Amino acid sequence: RDIGGAKQKFNENWFIEYKDLLEYSIEKDAIFCLYCYLLDQILENKEADIDGDYFAILIDESRDVSIKEQMVIAVRYVNKKTEIIERLIGIVHLSDTTTLSLKRALNSLFMKYNLTISRVREQGYDGASNMRGEFNGLKMLIMKKNNSAFYINYFAH
Repeated sequence: RDIGGAKQKFNENWFIEYKDLLEYSIEKDAIFCLYCYLLDQILENKEADIDGDYFAILIDESRDVSIKEQMVIAVRYVNKKTEIIERLIGIVHLSDTTTLSLKRALNSLFMKYNLTISRVREQGYDGASNMRGEFNGLKMLIMKKNNSAFYINYFAH
């Protein structure tokens, strides 16, 4: 199939190897990553719900089973019905887990979903120094842009 000017072909072995992650759509005659599909539905609602209000970010980073570094970002906010909502907004693969790489990945995701650091009121991480470091951690990089983004240690994440 021609997708974006490039010929693409589905590898049948992927469906066998990743059977729990892939979903076939009869309607679209296409294979989808189940998590990507679900995440996309969540994101459509999130932008309308947050609508420029304040929110919290929850971030964790670790290696996946293929030993690639990744960062998971979720937001917590109160919607128009005054319900507390927590949504996963992204899983980003990183080349490394330095503070600057984490910040670049977060900025990129925020730009993609029209979110801004100035609206963050809470930032929650584990105790890793690249996250909560007093001088060079992600916490401090965010607080330099927004001193109202208070840090909470999520020791039980």
